Amino acid sequence: MNLSEKPLVVTAGEPAGIGPELCLAIAAEPATPDFVVVSDAELLRERAELLDIPVHIRSISTTELDSWRPVPGELAVLNIPFAEPVSCGTPNSANAGALLDGLRLAVAECRDGNFAAVVTAPLAKSVIKDAGFEFTGHTEFLAEITDSRRPVMLLVAGNMRVALASTHMPLRDVPDYLSSSGLREVLSILHADLISRFGIEDPEIVVCGLNPHAGENGHLGHEDEDIIAPVVRELSASGMKVRGPMPADTAFTPAAGYNDAVLAMYHDQGLPVLKYAGFGDAVNVTLGLPIIRTSVDHGTAFDLAGTGQADSGSLRAAIDLAREIVLRS
Repeated sequence: MNLSEKPLVVTAGEPAGIGPELCLAIAAEPATPDFVVVSDAELLRERAELLDIPVHIRSISTTELDSWRPVPGELAVLNIPFAEPVSCGTPNSANAGALLDGLRLAVAECRDGNFAAVVTAPLAKSVIKDAGFEFTGHTEFLAEITDSRRPVMLLVAGNMRVALASTHMPLRDVPDYLSSSGLREVLSILHADLISRFGIEDPEIVVCGLNPHAGENGHLGHEDEDIIAPVVRELSASGMKVRGPMPADTAFTPAAGYNDAVLAMYHDQGLPVLKYAGFGDAVNVTLGLPIIRTSVDHGTAFDLAGTGQADSGSLRAAIDLAREIVLRS
């Protein structure tokens, strides 16, 4: 069986949030689910009963993956029991260890060739940190357990793609984090994966400046002319279609010209624009990993957990995009 015929694996995320019910909602759709979920099987049964979702939960083992085939109305689960009972909307840090174990299992089985890609439902960073684990987010954790030097966070909404030069860190730390070598590496990964994973033959990338007006010739900061501009010139001279640094307030406008991706310098520089354009249908893709990984563009939504009001659109989009990338790879 080649990679495109392998199932996806979905980690159901924070159990007190909406992740488990999103998995159930998609499994209940008319299309046969082509994925296996990593979570606590009993939790999924309880949530399905609570919300009256007509899905049969079937626990399977890793040794059954070769012979497993999807069945309409059935959700296959690699069972990782939680340490304590789960209450909707009330996170419990005692269950954090099982969440990280589930991620490790999903990645390991994907690297072993049993799954085509990993799709993740949301986690609550604070809950995991409260349990004593060093955890700044899925992106960094997946990079750590796959020994990946430079993960690149890319958000996709339709034809809009926004990548980040830095990920989950305080804003005051961003200027010191940015470096010529790091920026060069991020742009190289972004360029290569736009070709290999998105099928864009000769991608064009617009690079945002860090400071207002891209530093305004050094009057509003020196990072743009000292770090960003030289890297852009170097990569452009090597044949890469890359432009910048461009003021972030115009990088997303028609005046910026056509481009295949925008590289923002920090999280909240680029993502508000993308989420405004496609919230609920946007997908988070981690580039620079030895596996394909996509995720939802939203958080755990504790206030919606167990109400049946959560929208599964972003998880569905993440599953669909993962499959599209698999088919191109």
